[in-house]
Amino acid sequence: MLRIGIVGLGLIGGSLGIDLRAKGHYVVGLSRRPETYERAIARGAIDWGSTEPEILRALDLVFLCPPIGSILPVALEIIPSLSPETVLTDVGSVKGEIVPALEKLWPRYVGGHPMAGTAESGIEAAQAHLFENAPYVLTPTLHTQSAAIDCVAGVVNDLGAKLLYATPSDHDRAVAWISHLPVLVSAALILANAQEANEPIRTLAQQLASSGFRDTSRVGGGNPALGRMMAEYNRAALRHCLIHYRATLDDLIRQVEQEDWERLQITLEQAKAYREQVYPSGTPPIV
Repeated sequence: MLRIGIVGLGLIGGSLGIDLRAKGHYVVGLSRRPETYERAIARGAIDWGSTEPEILRALDLVFLCPPIGSILPVALEIIPSLSPETVLTDVGSVKGEIVPALEKLWPRYVGGHPMAGTAESGIEAAQAHLFENAPYVLTPTLHTQSAAIDCVAGVVNDLGAKLLYATPSDHDRAVAWISHLPVLVSAALILANAQEANEPIRTLAQQLASSGFRDTSRVGGGNPALGRMMAEYNRAALRHCLIHYRATLDDLIRQVEQEDWERLQITLEQAKAYREQVYPSGTPPIV
């Protein structure tokens, strides 16, 4: 059994707590507001909670689970309260800026990112088994202590997640393609629909919207602050992806304008084949 702290009791932090307690670990939570940790206790996400960083003393492992933009400021707040033996990790979806800064602040730090979530947020959205069979990436560097890696990896395996390793830069480039780019593409799809000038047509489109539009618009209709932070903290990789996506769209426009239906079918067959490589078992889970 490990003594584990969770800083930030939202969807990810709360879900971590539920699963870690189910595995027999002792879990404490740190939140800005008493009502948050009180609700987390009631939901079974933590054993005890506080608004004071002192609760994190003498723990084996601490998860940093605030929004991306708050990870470093929150780390600076809690580090004076940590034991020198405590391992620190985070769950941020961008690592390039966070990892170098945090490993300078704490020698027993390991970057991490669970590829799991839902459209909901907050402690009420926390759920059991959120990380089961989901990819969970660790991003150690040459400076990361092997014992710290082993500690976090052991907990990730305990959660039933699929453990992966990547450098911070490789992680950010890959996540830009499969997570951050889709958010902006989906948002653009929504806005393009909203810009239909003919109001009766726009209304009819809304009435006809079914599973296809719902699925492709889901991530673009999510938390705007989270989408903004993804772009802000992963701007170089995301710009690279957007440029390539724009070139692909331009190619599709040419195929339609030129009525090159044979080429369009080949393009769609290529898209279908690549998706089947990514999801060989069929429809992916919603995350």
